[in-house]
Amino acid sequence: MESKLLNRFCRYVRVDTQADEMAKTYPSSPGQLALGKILKEEMESLGAQEVVQTGHGIVYATIPATVQEKVPVIAWLAHMDTSPETSGKNVQPVVHPNYDGRDLVLPGDRAQLILVRENPELASMVGKTLITTDGTTLLGADNKAGVAVIMEAMTRLLTNPGIPHGKIRVCFTCDEEIGKGVDHLDLKFLGAVAAYTLDGGGQGEIDTETFSADLATVRINGVNIHPSIAKNRMTNAVRIAGKFLTLLPWDSLSPETTEGKQGFMHPYHMEGGVAQITLKILLRDFETQGLRQLEIRLKTIAGQLQQEYPSATIDVQVTKQYRNMADGMEKEPRAIAFAIEAMKRAGIEPKVTSVRGGTDGSRLTELGLPTPNLSTGEHNPHSPLEWTCLEEMETAARVLVELAQVWREKGK
Repeated sequence: MESKLLNRFCRYVRVDTQADEMAKTYPSSPGQLALGKILKEEMESLGAQEVVQTGHGIVYATIPATVQEKVPVIAWLAHMDTSPETSGKNVQPVVHPNYDGRDLVLPGDRAQLILVRENPELASMVGKTLITTDGTTLLGADNKAGVAVIMEAMTRLLTNPGIPHGKIRVCFTCDEEIGKGVDHLDLKFLGAVAAYTLDGGGQGEIDTETFSADLATVRINGVNIHPSIAKNRMTNAVRIAGKFLTLLPWDSLSPETTEGKQGFMHPYHMEGGVAQITLKILLRDFETQGLRQLEIRLKTIAGQLQQEYPSATIDVQVTKQYRNMADGMEKEPRAIAFAIEAMKRAGIEPKVTSVRGGTDGSRLTELGLPTPNLSTGEHNPHSPLEWTCLEEMETAARVLVELAQVWREKGK
């Protein structure tokens, strides 16, 4: 089973599904449609029912119940897209069997090193099978590890009808990495009382709390004119943007200097020139009301610079992204309790955790479908130093099989 899981994962990561934040289409990249088609055909060949790929690229399927009694319907979800921050084109997965505990040199760019001192979790990986990128792209374990895990669990249930479980819905989404993963997901069509995203790091973690998140877009309009006649006439938006960034509280509210449940403001994109600059800044806080305070700080900085440069215009627009899943998890407490039980049955000690990020589950929970996030062995996501562990993925698939049985036994 492990070799099939490995082959499945390596096949998926070779499909370029990098999300494109600037695209006007949904999904934002054609590779997501291509991977969705592959998954649809594979699920049909396995004998899954109600397999559909929608016009928006979302793929649904059903693992039919093997028992007659009424069991609550649950759903498993993963997203097909990869981060826009690092290239997902021509991914070359590198398999490291029987890992020896030393630093990993990536063959496509030997300057890229996965160092043991920076990855303490590698200490527990000796003898296991690791998969890395070659150093020139990301790997795409976020979230194709989750896709592969779901497909593996589906295979086990469909080929072993003696395992008692209720109806399970499977859903693969698009554009999660750019905050649009559930924009076109039909909750009524999904038809579940609880769901699980397979989009977590390491092993044994159940994410039940996430950041609340907004996106701030700062537009600075200057006045452009030829530099030879610019005195007292030019207002350089690039220089104003530089001042704006220096006024952000780097030492206390940046991802580089915070941890745990500390929030942050993260400028991650800047484009433009003298006439206009656009800054994009992520706002994150575990307390939803804290986002308002971050917005006020940005608008205060904008106001200060507006006074200093009256011929410029500085506008701050904040758009909602997602909210802390903890706010809605109490609607279906069995979702967490049964995940804990499934992990124990799979032989691992569960850890209920908070994650400094978000998942499709954040928005799904806000919409009324409680959706904790489960580990799938993702490490160093969004980076050429990304890696995953085959045994951790195999464990995640085993957890899903156990989870299906727990819901059948205790969910009635």
